[in-house]
Amino acid sequence: MKNLVNLGSIPIDFGTLAAFYPDFKYPKDKISALEKKGFLIRLKKGFFVVSPEIHNQPIFKELIANHLYGPSYISFETALSFYGLIPEKVYTVRSATQKRSKIFTTPLGDFEYVSVETIYYPVGIRQEIIDKKYAFLIATPEKALCDLIIATPRLRIQSVKAMKIYLEEDLRIELSAIKNFESGIIKKCIESGRKKSVLMHLLKLLKK
Repeated sequence: MKNLVNLGSIPIDFGTLAAFYPDFKYPKDKISALEKKGFLIRLKKGFFVVSPEIHNQPIFKELIANHLYGPSYISFETALSFYGLIPEKVYTVRSATQKRSKIFTTPLGDFEYVSVETIYYPVGIRQEIIDKKYAFLIATPEKALCDLIIATPRLRIQSVKAMKIYLEEDLRIELSAIKNFESGIIKKCIESGRKKSVLMHLLKLLKK
């Protein structure tokens, strides 16, 4: 049990868990028993996180998301909410990935992964530290907004005015909150990503 406590909120795969029980001929049975008792939470086949009842720590969904499917980073509405840029509470944790798009439904909620181009992926990613010991990757505010614009189907923005309306009315982002956005990140998104003309309207709006 001490090993489980020491893991804290870090997700763990079956192989690592099995190594905790070398004296068991069939560690799978031990792991199944721990899951049935509620000590382990299964996130997907062969992948778990220790229940908060064991380590008395919160579970951080951002950390879970990074480990559940990768390489990936937190983005879209999830990142915008994390930075306090949008008022709505986000229930599905959305991430960008270099792999194919996928959705995981777990006891902790839904985790969605949206595929982005390999050349675009590394732009505007930063590391965030939570609880002074856990690290996860998340888009910068600028990249998260660009990701959302690019990934939103049938989004037609053909002017700076239309971009302003989209931000203020659709996303409910205060323009004052983005006045310090780094234009360099948006320029890199334009260079390497899709919807270049739409992102240009965002860049022009920031320069006004």
